[in-house]
This record gives sequence, structure tokens and C-alpha cells, in this order.
Amino acid sequence: MKYNLIIADDHKMFIDGLLSILNDAPEFSVRTTAKNGKQVVKYLDINGTDDLHLLITDLSMPEMDGIALNRIVKEKHPSLKTLVVSMHIDGSMIEKLIQNNVDGYVPKNAEKDELLTAMRTIVKGEKYFSQEIKQAYTDAMFENKKQDEVHLTDREKEVLKLIADEYTTQEIADKLYLSKHTIESYRKNLISKLQVKNLAGLTKHAIKIGLLDS
Repeated sequence: MKYNLIIADDHKMFIDGLLSILNDAPEFSVRTTAKNGKQVVKYLDINGTDDLHLLITDLSMPEMDGIALNRIVKEKHPSLKTLVVSMHIDGSMIEKLIQNNVDGYVPKNAEKDELLTAMRTIVKGEKYFSQEIKQAYTDAMFENKKQDEVHLTDREKEVLKLIADEYTTQEIADKLYLSKHTIESYRKNLISKLQVKNLAGLTKHAIKIGLLDS
């Protein structure tokens, strides 16, 4: 069985290196290469994916990065497998890719054998993630879980709910029979405790923990 590839990377050296690795893997044939996600999407829109099996993409590329490219490919051409090969090992990026059904992820410094193993695993219909990618993902999930477990007092939840319901500081103070200064303190503490930047972040957290359901 012959598998056809498309490669997206804005570094010619990486593409050349990959082409030389593929000399030892006669089952793979490169159909085309692209400098960014936009070129890939255009190519797929024109040619379809009937004779393509695998897209290998970098993450940081001009015009359209690998995260956006993977999402579009999985929406428009779900039969095409996607493998990310990148120097970036960032838990939140990995999470986004996994949510958008990426088929695999190996770091750019992976051994040649591991890259070929990843490709062979993916074209057979299985997922492949390098050990360090799995570790980064697990660490990020653990970190998120820790943040989710921030404990809020009943009063803090009350203030958070009113902020999310778009009450002004003065209105919250009146409603809870507290001073405006006290509400300001609650707001500052909530922003710091929940590690968010602004009121929009507080609102998102209120939704996340179900305060706005009632």
C-alpha cells in the first residue's frame, strides 16, 4: 500500500530533511509541500483528498498556523489524517489539537525512527503521541484541574454571580448591604484568586462553575 503525503512547514531545511528520511520509507510518497496552512487549504479545496492519506504540519507558520489548519482539515476533510511535528511543546496547544481530533504529535527533535513509527501508526488509523507530548498534556490537564479546584466562599460566589450578571459595583454593594470599597476588594481578590485578567474572565469562570444556571 502506498500512502500519499502533504507537508506544511515554512522551513525548507525541515522539508528537505523529511524528504531524505522518506527515502528509507518507500511506502510514503510526497504529493506536495506548502509554506503555510493557507496553501494547504487551497490545495485541498481544488484537489480534494481522495488520493491523500496524511498531512504533516508544523505549528508556527505565517498566514495560518498548524492549529487552525488542523481544525479546518478535520472539519472539511475528516478522512485526511494529521500529524503535527513542532518544536513547541505547550500543553494548551496540545489540548486544542486533541479537541480538534489531531491524529498525532511528535517534537521536531524526535529520532527519525520515531517519526516514521508515528506516520505508520497514523495511516493505519491509530493515534500517535510522543512521550514528552503526552507528559506536557497531562501536566497541563493537572494544572487546569488545580485551577478548577479553587475554593470560593459563599459570599465570594454571591459577588461573582452578581458581577457576571452585569451589576455595577455600587449596585452589588447596595444589594448585599456592604460598602463599595468592600465589593472592590472582593472583585480584586476574585481576579487574583481565579487567575483571570478582567471582568470577562470572572464571568467565564462563573459560567464554568455553574453560578449562572440558577
